[in-house]
Amino acid sequence: MALVRLLIPCLVIGTDVAHSCQNTDDFVGASSPGDIIIGGLFAVHNEMLHPEEHPIKPVIQNCASFEIQVFLQTLAMIHTIEMINNSTLLPGVTLGYEIYDSCAEVTKAMASSLRFLSKFNSSKDIVEFKCNYSDYIPRIKAVIGASYSEVSMAVSRLLALQLIPQVSPASSAEILSDKIRFPSFLRTVPSDFYQTRAMAHLICESGWNWIGVIATDDDNGRLALENFGVQATGNNVCIAFKEMLPAYISDNTFNAKVDRAIEKIVKESRVNVIVVFMRQFHVLKLFNKAIEKNVNKIWIASDNWSTSVKISTIPNIKQLGIVVGFGFKSGNISTFHDFLRTLRGKPTENNKFLHEYIKLLSVCAHLEYHDFQMCISNQSQENLMQNDENKHQIWRDDFLIDNIEPGFIHSTILAVQAIAQAIKGQCSHRNCKNPSAFTPWELLEELKKVTVLDDGKEIKFDSKGDMNTNYDVVLWKEIDGHMEITTMAEYNIEKDCFIFKDEEKKKEFQDLKKVPSTCSQHCRPGQMKKITESRHTCCYECVYCPENHYSNQTDMDYCYPCNNKTYWAPMNSTTCYRKTVHFLDWTDWFALFLLLLSAFGIVVVVTISVIFTKYVNTPVVKASGGLIVCYIILFSHLLIFLSTVFFIGEPTEFKCKTRQAVFGISFTLCISCILIKSLKILLAFSFDPNLQNFLKRVYKPIPIVVTCTGIQVIICTFWLIFRTPFVKRNFSIPRAIILECNEGSIVAFGIMLGYIAVLAFICFIFAFKGRKLPENYNEAKFITFGMLIYFIAWIVFIPVYVTTFGKYLSAVEVIVVLISNYGILCCTFLPKCYIIICKQETNTKSAFLKMIYTYSSKSASSVAVSQISLDSKSSSSRATVSDSCKSDKTSANGNYRFQVPEQRQITEKFPSKSTARTLSRKRLSSI
Repeated sequence: MALVRLLIPCLVIGTDVAHSCQNTDDFVGASSPGDIIIGGLFAVHNEMLHPEEHPIKPVIQNCASFEIQVFLQTLAMIHTIEMINNSTLLPGVTLGYEIYDSCAEVTKAMASSLRFLSKFNSSKDIVEFKCNYSDYIPRIKAVIGASYSEVSMAVSRLLALQLIPQVSPASSAEILSDKIRFPSFLRTVPSDFYQTRAMAHLICESGWNWIGVIATDDDNGRLALENFGVQATGNNVCIAFKEMLPAYISDNTFNAKVDRAIEKIVKESRVNVIVVFMRQFHVLKLFNKAIEKNVNKIWIASDNWSTSVKISTIPNIKQLGIVVGFGFKSGNISTFHDFLRTLRGKPTENNKFLHEYIKLLSVCAHLEYHDFQMCISNQSQENLMQNDENKHQIWRDDFLIDNIEPGFIHSTILAVQAIAQAIKGQCSHRNCKNPSAFTPWELLEELKKVTVLDDGKEIKFDSKGDMNTNYDVVLWKEIDGHMEITTMAEYNIEKDCFIFKDEEKKKEFQDLKKVPSTCSQHCRPGQMKKITESRHTCCYECVYCPENHYSNQTDMDYCYPCNNKTYWAPMNSTTCYRKTVHFLDWTDWFALFLLLLSAFGIVVVVTISVIFTKYVNTPVVKASGGLIVCYIILFSHLLIFLSTVFFIGEPTEFKCKTRQAVFGISFTLCISCILIKSLKILLAFSFDPNLQNFLKRVYKPIPIVVTCTGIQVIICTFWLIFRTPFVKRNFSIPRAIILECNEGSIVAFGIMLGYIAVLAFICFIFAFKGRKLPENYNEAKFITFGMLIYFIAWIVFIPVYVTTFGKYLSAVEVIVVLISNYGILCCTFLPKCYIIICKQETNTKSAFLKMIYTYSSKSASSVAVSQISLDSKSSSSRATVSDSCKSDKTSANGNYRFQVPEQRQITEKFPSKSTARTLSRKRLSSI
């Protein structure tokens, strides 16, 4: 296999050492020998010096803008390695390190990575080109870093050539979880997927849906923005604007784009929440400009700067509003604090970063805290070279401790510990004093399986190479005039929830809702969102829910429909209301009125029964057909009054089936009995012999009553069997359910009523023909009136019943039943009761006979009897009065006997000749 040796070019541009390195050792920022070397790659400086024009030679430039926070990460790595070397974790094996400065530039980081790939124990930094690196032993076994995801992506692709493990304590881009593209990359922090999900969750829970996003225009910023956009959409959060700032401050468009971003923030007055995915030096520039413009918003900080002391100590930072951020989970770093306190006495020969920091302390010694910090960041290496003769050395106690970002320090310590655990696994059966004892790719396989103990909790890398620790939700608070970064909650990435230590922290979280950031006002319960012409779904109008719809939450996209059968809702309703069940209740005043009428009718029936029972032997009672017939009629009236009870109260299956049958059969029985009485009247006063004979043959009281009533029984039976009435729930009224009886078959209902009407009509015709009977006993006339009342009531009932709706439909039928029942009852019995009680002198036998004689004489004088008729039937010149008085022929001498209802005969003497000539051949019926 051909070997191509590549020497890393470190050429000198001119003679100014402040601008470029002279050899590869100048690359190393801090180093320490050991049996096993671990590489480190940190952006200790955030800017690489560039020539004024485009470079014409491939020269690696030096850097500027010293970053205290990243410098602390290098110290955390050194401290952890020293602790491991002083422990029994790797007995007999010493860990060394080589830490390089990436200067936040991919180019510088790639140059450092070439040194990582160079062959071990070579006199020169040589990288061999091979087809198979399985046995290749590079300079280092693993790399910790880099600080930024964009740099880690480039470095990881290079290290993947030899599968050198790379464990980053800060790079969180989601794309780095792809093990196909980045097979040797691992990290001790969660993926940005969880951070952006946590941000979207926070924004959604706080009631915000109209936000702005500012990100750096590099791989990390674009990926974070893309991922956050997906999460925001899933939480119904809209991004009002997106502003991208150049990745490098040296870009001559940087300031202009910062100004444009600030103008956009000011212009979008409804946007009060800004999500910022940027590096710390970008945020410094942005915030300084925002303070000038008096911008006051809620800033959602990414893990890059959420715990930045340098930013939180900007003068007038409180004017910017509220800063809420997500930082990597911190742990116990008390030993690191102790290490920093002893740092002053550490040698600086092999730690250029520490040496530079000490120089910076001297140069900026005369400044106050924030200016001192800014001075450190802004000093170039050229300035430090010019002030190298400054002999005034100072050391600011606790300055480094105050600038610690706990999440980054903790994740750096975890990265070193994980690599140490993997080395322990490899060295358990090997002599690791020999650097060739294992290769980096073997260490990578071991690293994927290690478990690290963190504050008593075991954590390890998942299948994507991520160590999914939780996030700290931080809140910047002004305490005693200084901005303090406090932990407000913990975000559990597995459960996607916020965990609060106490109620005070939870209240701080809930207070964020007081600041609105919505495109439209929140739609209250009872309203729904109506999308406007805007392309954003968060811009909408609030409209009321229509009738029978409701919404019970804010910002509902639609209103829920009520179950229209059992529930209803007015416009702008937050809930559905159960429909009121309506029926003719016992407590309804109209129902009580009808019940009183029915009760009064029952009292009348009982009273009549008592009167007729008491005066059973009087002519009026006997003339009414006898006590049994009267009792049957009164009993049917009683049943009719009682049937009205089934029309009132909550309908049931029993009531619906019973009420029409009881009413129909009872009314039929009543009309049948009255029909017999009417037929008897017609029989008594008919002058047509043929009709007389026909009526005599068909006049069978009991069979007629049984037959007529039986037909109605058959009708009702078929009705109940084949189309029985049932309880129906009527939902046609918007806010009520009407319980009513459905008759099952309108045809059957009509047949039942029609049959009663036919009987009543026949009864009416028969009674009408006998309407001119004697005044005191004229039952036919009152039967006629009773039938007329019945017809009028039921004729009026039909249109009223058809047009009536609701619970009073049953009341309409009760009214017509009561009217017709009262009409027939009163016309049938009240005149007789009046005679019995008020005109007792006419309710005697003599008065009765005298009335019959007078009526007969008047009738005889007005009727011309043919001689043929007299001769043929001279022997039968007798008047028979049924029920009240029957006339039987006893002799030819003109003596007539009248049979009264009690079957006793009363004999009256009349002149035979005049009677034979003038008395008509009528059969007088008692009325």
